[in-house]
Amino acid sequence: MAGLTVAHELIERGFQVTVYERRSPGGKARSIPVPGTGTGGRRDLPGEHGFRFFPGFYRNVPDTMRRIPFQGNANGVFDNLVPAPNAIFAQAGRPDLRFTLPSGIGSITPEALRDALMSMASVASQVPLHEIAFWAEKMIVFLTSGELRRNGQWEHMSYADYLRMDRMSPAYRNILVKAFTSTLVAAKENVAGTRTITMMVEIFLWTMLGRGADGAPDRVLAGPTNEVWIDPWHTRLVDLGVDFRIGWTITGLDLTGGRITGARVVDPRGTAGTIDADWYVLAVPVERAVPLMTPQLVAVDPALGRLRRLTTDWMNGLMIYLRRPTPITHGHVAYMDAPWAVTSISQAQFWRGDFAARYGDGSVHDILSLDLSDWDDPGILYGVSARKCTPAQIVDEVLAQVRANLDGGATSVPDAQIHSWFLDPGITDAGLPSVANDEPLLVNTIGSWDDRPEATTRIPNLFLAGDYVRNTINLATMEGANESGRMAANAVLHAAGSNAAPATVFTLYQEPALAGWRRADDLRYRLGLPNAFDLIRPYWP
Repeated sequence: MAGLTVAHELIERGFQVTVYERRSPGGKARSIPVPGTGTGGRRDLPGEHGFRFFPGFYRNVPDTMRRIPFQGNANGVFDNLVPAPNAIFAQAGRPDLRFTLPSGIGSITPEALRDALMSMASVASQVPLHEIAFWAEKMIVFLTSGELRRNGQWEHMSYADYLRMDRMSPAYRNILVKAFTSTLVAAKENVAGTRTITMMVEIFLWTMLGRGADGAPDRVLAGPTNEVWIDPWHTRLVDLGVDFRIGWTITGLDLTGGRITGARVVDPRGTAGTIDADWYVLAVPVERAVPLMTPQLVAVDPALGRLRRLTTDWMNGLMIYLRRPTPITHGHVAYMDAPWAVTSISQAQFWRGDFAARYGDGSVHDILSLDLSDWDDPGILYGVSARKCTPAQIVDEVLAQVRANLDGGATSVPDAQIHSWFLDPGITDAGLPSVANDEPLLVNTIGSWDDRPEATTRIPNLFLAGDYVRNTINLATMEGANESGRMAANAVLHAAGSNAAPATVFTLYQEPALAGWRRADDLRYRLGLPNAFDLIRPYWP
């Protein structure tokens, strides 16, 4: 996402751009066709690193999508986004909680927001009312917190501590805490900072209330990611003049006189070489960037050395191909009691055309696309973590967790309807001690903002782009990667003395009606006082 964004912004502004990509454009967001599964002129079954979803608060990604032509679409690739308005919180031994995303609210006041939060939380009928009230108050505390408190206090407090998770009921922990951590963003609530996770609750709230959104609260693509987004994007960039070198891997950066004088690479044949350029944008994931940060680079810019403190974890996809349409709900499902933090979506209902006529051998009619966000806790079938399971055992275990949580799960996804499955190939040596993940996910930990770099470095011709670079969404997302790409492109424009207009960088929406409360809270924070709405067990700075 970041590299394609940089290329897009700079090629439109007259730069000569070459993209070196070790695998294929799109990175973690790409589609991964299952080799040899298409017959009779049909395409191979589509697989992915994990399902894509596009919250309404995304603004940078939609802006890019509108600039990518797509046949028959007035707004380009953007018109390939379709709403997914429904959700299910499935729970083992208790009825499913079905939820339709709200569409608006009247005036914005702390009291109205508290009522709205409690109303939405009340869908979790098992949570005691006093716990819902405590949760709603702590959300209001965050919404009215100024930047000083957010950065100075909430960034350094775990989400679990902020919500007193260890003192609450299991329903509270599952629905009001874990729903926004391990289930959605592969974060662990006891190590994720309050600022990051609660900011996601905040922006989801504004989106559902119709504030600052660029579309429906939850949207998905109308087809496999490559077909309806990445491939048209690649084609557009090539048409504009971007030179793509696929299969090239960067192995080092040469530094002379305080500047990058070359990027060492290995081409698809294994031949080593050096890239000579005026400006270098390192748009690789953090785990790929860290080995490149030599003592010489770190001596010039110590921030590059702090990248080693950033943390990654596993969040990977599993596709289960089904012989019949299985639209469990018109949106996402979170399996709240699944120890592997499983979420899913039934994809064919959102895709244009006849799935069976287009993909596979003609007998596959749907995909249950699942994300697994906890690879460390033991499962319910084999009693071991996902890291210790073979691929077949992972499938068995995930199906057991889905069926145990979802009402009628055994009949919704019976064995007889399963055609085949596909595990994200980023997982290698599954079931062996050497198991590894080639494409982990950045996760936010307490205080990690201090270790995240800016797009601009102290090396005047080296720039960074990726979801680990500081951006307003502050989370590993396609939106954050796109935002960082725009910031890196603007940094190149500035360093090159370009007269071209800078790329627009959209930031997360902030509700103007609460601006006065946030300013007042900055003063309270300076005075060492808690937030004005922090009344039940207040947190002092």
